[in-house]
Amino acid sequence: MSDSENFDPLGSTKKYEAQERKFPRGVVIRLFAYLIAGHIFAAFLYLLFAVAGKG
Repeated sequence: MSDSENFDPLGSTKKYEAQERKFPRGVVIRLFAYLIAGHIFAAFLYLLFAVAGKG
């Protein structure tokens, strides 16, 4: 087995790999906010059609 098979041209380190796996905090907060807002909007539409369907 030659060294060229295991050669990493970027020379990644453990610090870089650990940082790459984490999402930035702002992205996580924004994703959570969009999920909550989307569910609230979906619930509003459901109630809107449920009330309109009874009338």
